[in-house]
Amino acid sequence: MKKIVHKSDRIYRNGQGKSTKTKTNSKSGRYIYPTMQRKNNDFAIDATIRAAAPYQKYRQKNNLAIKIESEDIREKVRQKKVSNLITFVVDASGSMGANQRMIETKGAILSLLKQSYVKRDKIALVAFRNDKAEVILPPTMSVERGYKLLKTMETGGKTPLNSGISKGYEIIKKELRKNPNILPLMIIITDGKGNISLDRNLKPKQELIKIAKLVKEQNKINSIVIDIEKSGLMSFKIAKELAKSIGAEYVKIDDLKSQSIIKSINDFRGE
Repeated sequence: MKKIVHKSDRIYRNGQGKSTKTKTNSKSGRYIYPTMQRKNNDFAIDATIRAAAPYQKYRQKNNLAIKIESEDIREKVRQKKVSNLITFVVDASGSMGANQRMIETKGAILSLLKQSYVKRDKIALVAFRNDKAEVILPPTMSVERGYKLLKTMETGGKTPLNSGISKGYEIIKKELRKNPNILPLMIIITDGKGNISLDRNLKPKQELIKIAKLVKEQNKINSIVIDIEKSGLMSFKIAKELAKSIGAEYVKIDDLKSQSIIKSINDFRGE
């Protein structure tokens, strides 16, 4: 399994947590580099002096040790850790290995929930099967609730992948309205072979790419696509195309295990 290269969060957030590093507009957090952009009057004295130094011989100092002009001023870009919302979107349809896939996903979720009291992460699970997606586990930090709601998970039927991603997206949007500073991460576990459309006028794959691009346009949602399609001559690589369209990290796993799911998440978070 190829290791995911950690990418810094592009959005400035001001929340609290112990999970993923992100840039912040607040005056707390580790100073990582200076910027010319003026956001919060968190002045970077060192960088400001360096910017002003070459021009001192041309400026009237009026007994000042150094003359600072407005164009010299630099502010601090800080980094702090925030909490994640990790939303699993998992294929529970009648494809081969569905029962084992749900068992491994359950193991990964419960393991993450056991860490959530420290990291303050919320975990959610959407499973898609038959003709719809279902929220099996609403966003929670409770291990007890996880054990209770994940006790039985049905599998079988068709593959409404598009409905699953849409439902996961709805959960994330709702949580972001409550807490704009949480860092959302969608984990999509699929072979990409959805066979049901939400809009009957669109073919499943056509609609899938449309939904994926909609999620990508939000620029606030990180995602990982874990491709569980068996390698071979009849490999369609639709999950890889989905990852590209949604702007996700792509991971190919032939033998899905809870440890491999957690490793993908930790690699993404830079842990």
